Amino acid sequence: MLIFLNGCDLSQGKFAPVTNGWKSSAASQAYRVQQADTLYSIAFRFGLDVNQLAAANHIPSPYRIHPGQMINLLPGATDSTVASTGTVSTPVVVSAAPMPAKVVSTPVVTQPVATGPIGVWAWPASGKIIQNFSDTYGGNKGIDIAGNLGDPVRATAGGRVVYCGTGLRGYGLLIIIKHNTQYLSAYAHNSQALVKEGQLVKQNQTIAKMGSSDATHVMLHFEIRQSGHPVDPLKLLPPRKGN
Repeated sequence: MLIFLNGCDLSQGKFAPVTNGWKSSAASQAYRVQQADTLYSIAFRFGLDVNQLAAANHIPSPYRIHPGQMINLLPGATDSTVASTGTVSTPVVVSAAPMPAKVVSTPVVTQPVATGPIGVWAWPASGKIIQNFSDTYGGNKGIDIAGNLGDPVRATAGGRVVYCGTGLRGYGLLIIIKHNTQYLSAYAHNSQALVKEGQLVKQNQTIAKMGSSDATHVMLHFEIRQSGHPVDPLKLLPPRKGN
């Protein structure tokens, strides 16, 4: 059964592409929460570890946040960086691009995700790799896999969907899955989501249909992040012919 998500409605508008893996710096001290943000999407946007980000902002699991809330983006900073009143001392506030008209609120999820290691990762799509990972500044923070409109996009490992939406510029319709305390995977440019935030998924489960949202052509942009940092998926995925 297909699940259609209002928060993932691409007909309400698109964002201009930007470089993937945009990170925060010392100049970006705080972020104002927008509609449909989750703490995971904020951590992903700035290349931060969600556990450290939650600890720095005293946000307990399941990491519930609300629009307008100020998030300290410097996990090592003191508590005075973001005061309980919501104001920031000498801040540089980073605001997101305007959100689509239809949004969804951050859900409260209480069911835990397994914390054990991932045995074998699975390929999220079967197409040809058209761009590899690069750890250079401004480089591709994952791999790009070609395909046809509507091709299945599958979960690389079991876990929980912690973000599904169009709020991160350059990623189009993006799905993020938390696998354990260290690893997240991300699936961008989808044409349709088949899962919703908070849903538990199994390895190889079809979670989306491939598309070209916020991209020039149909493809899957796939990332794996360890403690907030992008890693080369080809170092984790099993080898296959043609790679």
